[in-house]
Amino acid sequence: MTTWDLLASTWSWEPSILGGCVGLLGAYFAILRSRASGRSFYYVLGVVVLLLALVSPIDTLGEQYLFSIHMLQHMLLVLVVPPLLLLGIPAWVGRDLLSMRFAGRAEHWLSRPVIAWTAGVATLWIWHLPILYNAALVHQDIHILEHESFLVTATIFWWPVVTPVEQLRLPPLSAIVYLSLGMASESILGIILTFAPVGFYPSYLHPFDTFGALSLVRQGWGISAEIDQQVGGLLMWIGGSAIFLIAILGALNRWYATVEEDEEELLQAGAAQLIPVRGRIDSVAEQAGAMRSFRELQRVDE
Repeated sequence: MTTWDLLASTWSWEPSILGGCVGLLGAYFAILRSRASGRSFYYVLGVVVLLLALVSPIDTLGEQYLFSIHMLQHMLLVLVVPPLLLLGIPAWVGRDLLSMRFAGRAEHWLSRPVIAWTAGVATLWIWHLPILYNAALVHQDIHILEHESFLVTATIFWWPVVTPVEQLRLPPLSAIVYLSLGMASESILGIILTFAPVGFYPSYLHPFDTFGALSLVRQGWGISAEIDQQVGGLLMWIGGSAIFLIAILGALNRWYATVEEDEEELLQAGAAQLIPVRGRIDSVAEQAGAMRSFRELQRVDE
């Protein structure tokens, strides 16, 4: 088997996944109708990344052969798809959604930074415990539950930072702290996986070779079980940190923009206060000029 043969034969066109992605796009554009904007690009991109993560060779290789590819899939589901979907939702759609009683109450509780952060981080750590991780590789239902929980809790995690309703977002400095702590937690998990003994997840030591591609992966690509585990840990450690840094830079940019707006408002307020003073000065100057003119006329008459 060649690399091309493997990549071409490991697409999994699962009807439920295809239907779910089509449903996400259909519902989105049905709500927007003719009001689609540049933000729609982020939403469509998020759905495309979600589809590729679940039906492309990323899913098959990650589930059966390579821990590193499985880590790539998890990063897409946790760090890429949710923020892209949220960035693609217009503010008016977010406000309409939160005007519904149940949605508003749920958002009130789940958007609290401690709850949102804990939900996202705890879910990531719990599913990477060997007992649950290996169970997800063996049982398809558990694997589906794992992916669903990643998407739901990661969306809760990202909501306080990139919610479409700007008034509900964390202040920039708070968002930087929130994201920095998330990056630290994810990095610690990545470091543990990078330096853990080989076989931390035993399923990748002797994978069930459904496609007859194990020799290609081990000899052709030169990826041993040890290298595979180290690369997977580095992907979560370094790659995940890079994504968090991008989000942190976005929060910094928002902070600078807020500072500039505050400075402009102060300048405008100061200018508004100076206008009456300037008017009074001009009035006094006019009166003084009039008095001088009057006195000059008096001298001429004398």
